[in-house]
Amino acid sequence: MTESIDRSFIIQQAKQYFNDAKPTHDWCHVVRVHALCMHIGLVENADMDILSCAAYLHDIGRIFEEQDASVCHAEKGAEIAHEILLKANAYSTEFIESVLHCILAHRFRNNNVPTSIEAKILYDADKLDAIGAIGIARAYSYAGEHNQQLVTSFDSFSEDLTIDHNTHSPVKEYNVKLSKIRDKMLTDEGKRIAKGRDTFMRLYFSRLQDEIEGVL
Repeated sequence: MTESIDRSFIIQQAKQYFNDAKPTHDWCHVVRVHALCMHIGLVENADMDILSCAAYLHDIGRIFEEQDASVCHAEKGAEIAHEILLKANAYSTEFIESVLHCILAHRFRNNNVPTSIEAKILYDADKLDAIGAIGIARAYSYAGEHNQQLVTSFDSFSEDLTIDHNTHSPVKEYNVKLSKIRDKMLTDEGKRIAKGRDTFMRLYFSRLQDEIEGVL
């Protein structure tokens, strides 16, 4: 299935949902995820039109989740994306359904499991943007947005992901979440990229621990 998408229209429609976005999930995040999708998609022989469209639209529902935690941004995003694609009046039902599946499954929650290669790639790309150098930058940006500490004890973290402003930090985020992303990749190229980014994070947080303890 190959359809030529109107990227300018899709981008125009998508960008309006990021006017007041915080740095951790702003339009730059979308652009980075799209670039990763285009790279992985070529390696994994994906339908690049489906993938490109889904990448640009994958987080348009996030603003609603931030306003109301009961809203799933993937589900809301798929709902809005459906309206956008119908408005374009240029895509087949099969194409639209394929794009919506990618958006629904990029969060990999409930029963929305990525089954198509395009959905798996979007899932991987979104998670890859949470690790490596950019992942560390985003973790500290999130900490700043929520008045969290820069660092807490390396020895007192737990597997509880509940955001507690008194104990949570980018260090805890790394220990309980970011350090595990490498093993959750679904594509071979995603796994290859994740390995390098994971290695960088491990070196960074190891160095950080040394500096905190006055070793360096």
